[in-house]
Amino acid sequence: MIETISWDLYRTFLHVLNAQSLSGAARSLGLTQPTVGRHVSELESGLGLALFTRSQSGLQPTEAALQLRTQLEEMQHAAASIERSAHGHNAVRGAVRVSASEVVGIEILPSILAPLRAKHPELAIELVLSDAVQDLLGREVDIAVRMTQPQQDLLLAQRVGEVAVGFYAHRDYLATRGEPKNVADLAGHSLIGFDMETPFLRAASAKLGAWKREGFAYRTDSNLAQMALVRAGAGIGAYQVGLAERDKNLVRILEQEMHMTMTTWVTMHSDLRHSARCKTVFDALVVGVKELWE
Repeated sequence: MIETISWDLYRTFLHVLNAQSLSGAARSLGLTQPTVGRHVSELESGLGLALFTRSQSGLQPTEAALQLRTQLEEMQHAAASIERSAHGHNAVRGAVRVSASEVVGIEILPSILAPLRAKHPELAIELVLSDAVQDLLGREVDIAVRMTQPQQDLLLAQRVGEVAVGFYAHRDYLATRGEPKNVADLAGHSLIGFDMETPFLRAASAKLGAWKREGFAYRTDSNLAQMALVRAGAGIGAYQVGLAERDKNLVRILEQEMHMTMTTWVTMHSDLRHSARCKTVFDALVVGVKELWE
C-alpha cells in the first residue's frame, strides 16, 4: 500500500504540519480545505498511522508524524534540487538556492545579487539566511557563503578574503560608562555576546580572557541582534569592521588587543560546476565578495 502513495499526499502532510490547521495548509497549497483533509486521511490510511490529533490550538502532530518529518523534508529538498537543475542546467535561468549568515545575507549579498538578477532576469535567487551550516552535499542549498573552510572533497570552494572583526560601542554608551583602557577593564562594562558556544566565541575567549558567556550582560545567538544592541548603546560587542565604519556613532574599543579575522569561502557541490545558472551565481559571489572585502 505504501508504495502507491502519491507525493502530493506527503506534500499536503508537510503543509498541514507547518500550518497546524487544514485551512492554513489549504491556503498555502491553493486547495480547498476538504481536499486537504482528504489527503491527510488517505495518507493515514495508506501508512496505517494516526498523524494528527485535534486540540483547541489546532491540529497537533503525533509522534509518528514528527518522525516522518525529517525524511520528508529531505525528499522535498531533493525534489526542489532536481527541479532547479531541470529548469536551468544549460541556461542562466531557474532557481539557485544560496545560504549565508544573517549579517552577510543582509549587509553584503544584496548589492551583488541585484545587478546579477538585472543581467539575468530569468534567474531566481532563493536566499536562506542562517548562522547554521546548511548541507551542500545533501543539496539543502546550491551555494553557501561560509566563514569556515569546507572539508568535504565533493565541494568546490573558493577563498574570497578575510573579514576583520573588531569590538565596538556607541559613543553615548562610552560617554556614560567611560572607555575601557585595557582588557581587564571589560569586567566593569556591559558586554554583548553569544548564548551558545560558537567557534568565534571559543576563539575570542582564548584571546580575550574576559570575553566569556558568563560575563555577557546580553546573550543572543543572532549576530544581527548583537549589532542592534551595540547601535542602541546597550554595551560593547563584536562587529565587522567594514560595517561598523558606516556608522559614525560607533567607536572601536581596544583596537590592538581586540582584533580578529574570519576567512570567508564561497562553496558549492562540485557536480553543479556544469550548471550555467549555478556557475554564474557562484562566480558573481566570488568576484563581488572579494571586491567588497579587499
